[in-house]
Amino acid sequence: MKMPGTEAKYTGQNLIKVKPDSGLMFTIITGAQFGDEGKGKIVDLLAKDYDIVARFQGGNNAGHTVRVGDEVYKLHLIPSGILLDARVLIGPGVVLNPEVLAEEAEMFEKHGIKVDSEKLGVDAKTSIIMPYHIELDGLREAARETKIGTTRRGIGYAYIDKVARDEIRMAELADRERFLKRLEELAPQKEKEIEAMGGDPKIVRDPVLIERYLELGKKFAAYITDVSREINQALDDGKNVMAEAAQGTHLDVIHGTQKFVTSSSTIAGSACANLGVGPTRVDSVIAIVKAYITRVGEGPLPTELTGELGERIQKAGGEFGTTTGRGRRCGWFDLPLLKKAIALNGYTEISLTKLDVLTGLDTIRICVGYKYKGESLDYPPELTEDLGDCSPVYEDLPGWKSDLTEVKAYGELPENARNYVRRLEELMKVPVNYISVGPGRAQTFKKE
Repeated sequence: MKMPGTEAKYTGQNLIKVKPDSGLMFTIITGAQFGDEGKGKIVDLLAKDYDIVARFQGGNNAGHTVRVGDEVYKLHLIPSGILLDARVLIGPGVVLNPEVLAEEAEMFEKHGIKVDSEKLGVDAKTSIIMPYHIELDGLREAARETKIGTTRRGIGYAYIDKVARDEIRMAELADRERFLKRLEELAPQKEKEIEAMGGDPKIVRDPVLIERYLELGKKFAAYITDVSREINQALDDGKNVMAEAAQGTHLDVIHGTQKFVTSSSTIAGSACANLGVGPTRVDSVIAIVKAYITRVGEGPLPTELTGELGERIQKAGGEFGTTTGRGRRCGWFDLPLLKKAIALNGYTEISLTKLDVLTGLDTIRICVGYKYKGESLDYPPELTEDLGDCSPVYEDLPGWKSDLTEVKAYGELPENARNYVRRLEELMKVPVNYISVGPGRAQTFKKE
């Protein structure tokens, strides 16, 4: 079935969808691996063509790093489009720590970027991360025999309350009477939970924290909006909208490597559900794919490189978490995991990042399949523990020695670098449209 607003083109290998010349309309961007693929950089690059950039899931457990000239911005909640002319929105599928939002707004204002209600909107139904969520998250992770690797920022417990209908929403935070009434209703339950886990239940009704949150609610009251209505109206008016994900496909709470996942749905379909936009309005879905693979925290990583080579890639790629500072585990490109990401998201194009990090390697390996209990697999097994028992099957390509960080066009890449990109395209069967060779805004170019 053809997606609305697209035309089909047959390449001899597969059918791909091509955006029409009439406009960009509604684009979804997600990470295709375990997060940290460079989504913030690509969103920042493309946002100049969009009227609205909306964040649709996750919380401040995610981090986007955007470099503009000598300035480095580390974002956890505010969409990357804030640095350009787009209006940025935080949708109701996000869980929001208002203190972090205030810190980010202050950071931008120190750099001369005004973050007011004309620039930023927060949905009235966005769930608020309360201090007791953070306390519960830390207590639960400490008690686990097998650690998940949570950031202990209260994300999971905020989502638990959302599903249990025990959330406090942005509109309630901005209304003192409603907030206090709702907190009084929830407090006994939260106090019992914290006490049972060995924590201090006083945090639930701490008057200093309550007043701080009420001040923040007052500060952000003018920012409250109906995100679904805004986006649908913008699309009706012929404007362009980008939906921005946090984390990556294989951290999806349903389809990811459970239990080593995040607490929200990170795939493209989640953008429609969490922003309140019908799937028939989607025109393109862009994958952000790193030229190798990384993972922060626990969970299987079949192509993981330990020792000197893994450390070399980690150092060259600056593979340390924006949110936690934890070192990321590094591995060769994993095609089976990418195949699953393509199936889950329906990608129409790919932005390939950090190609420069592989410079200087004599041989570059691509995992094209797995060996599992004597069988050959070209797609990941369904269960996480089975993925952890898979051994990678590699295809080797010759590397390149030339530095890529000054390259401005695809044709300027060394032949072996171009061969690597082309081989990935052939294997993924989705076109690579952008290539990144460094952290700066100018270090990304279109692959013509």
